[in-house]
Amino acid sequence: MKLGAQYGYWTREPKLDIVSVGIEAENLGYDSLWTGESYSSDAFTPLSWVGAHTSKIKLATGIAQLGARTPATLAMQAMTLDALSGGRFCLGIGVSGPQVIEGWHGQPFGKPIARTKETINIIRKILLRDEPVTADGPNLPLPYPKDAPNSWGLGKPLKLINKPLRPDIPIYLGAEGPKNIALAFEECEGWLPLYYSPSRPEIYQLPHSGLKKNFEIAVNVNVNICDNVSEGLFLQKAILAFYIGGMGAQNRNFHTELMARMGYESEANNIQSLFLSGKRDEAIHAVPDAFADEISLVGPLERIRERLELWENSPVTTLIIGANDIETMRVMAELVL
Repeated sequence: MKLGAQYGYWTREPKLDIVSVGIEAENLGYDSLWTGESYSSDAFTPLSWVGAHTSKIKLATGIAQLGARTPATLAMQAMTLDALSGGRFCLGIGVSGPQVIEGWHGQPFGKPIARTKETINIIRKILLRDEPVTADGPNLPLPYPKDAPNSWGLGKPLKLINKPLRPDIPIYLGAEGPKNIALAFEECEGWLPLYYSPSRPEIYQLPHSGLKKNFEIAVNVNVNICDNVSEGLFLQKAILAFYIGGMGAQNRNFHTELMARMGYESEANNIQSLFLSGKRDEAIHAVPDAFADEISLVGPLERIRERLELWENSPVTTLIIGANDIETMRVMAELVL
C-alpha cells in the first residue's frame, strides 16, 4: 500500500507551505501529493509550484471540478503539468455538486454522469492527438453547433498543437453513487471514494473481475494519533457534519445520500436537519462515533497499527493522509512504508 499527502485547498487564509510539505513527503517516500478545490484556491496552480521543487513525487488533483473547465482546458492543464513535471501528473476529476457548479461557476449541473463520460472521452482524444477532435455528445459537442444559441457558426475541429509527453495521463474519478463508481472502473485508471470503510467493502458494489492493470483506489483518511478515541474523532465528525449537513441542498446532498447507503439513513437525515437549522454543534455530536471511526485512523499508535491491517487487506492501493501535520505524516511513513 502506498501513501499520498492531501494538501487540500485554502480555507481561512492562503497556505503557503506546499513546497516544504511536498519536499518532506517526497523524502519520506510518499507516492503522491494531492490538491483539491472548492471555491477558493484552484487544484492545479499549487501542484505546479511544488512540482518545480521536487523530482519524484506524483502530483494529483483530488479533485478538479468538471463544471469549472471545458474538457479541452482540463486536457491542456493536464498535458502542461505532466510535461513540466517529467510525467508525474495524475488528473483527478469529479462533478462536485449543483450548489457549486451552478452557483459559483454558472454552469448547468444536469446529466452529471453523461457529462463526465463525454469529458473523459474528449480528454482522451485530445491527448492521443490522432486527428482533429470532434465530439457528438449532447452535453459537450465539439465543435459548438452552428445552429446553437449565440453561435457564430465558425468553429472547426482542432488538434492539440504539441505532442504530449504522455498521451495516457492517468485519470481518476471522484465518485460516490453506484453509477458513477461503475464509470470510474470502466473508463478511468483510478477511483477516489469519499467515505470508504475497509471493513465493509461490499457497500460499494465493486467489480470482482475485469479490472484494469494497476487500477488505483486512493482514499482520503483522517489520521489522529491520540490517547482518547472519542475525543480524537471530533475533528472527523466536524468535517462529516459540514459535508453531510451543508454541502448540498436539503432535497439533494450526495454526501447525505452516501451515508444513508452505508447504513446510517436516519442519522444522516438528522445531521442534515440540525446543520441546516443552524445547530451546527449539535450536528457534529449527532455524527455516530462508529461511522466516523470506521472511515478514519484514530486513537493510540498501537490501535492505529492494528486497524491498518483492515486497509492493507482491502482493495485500497493508496491512503491519502492529511498534509497539515508533518509529524503524523512521518509516523504513517514509518507504519506503512
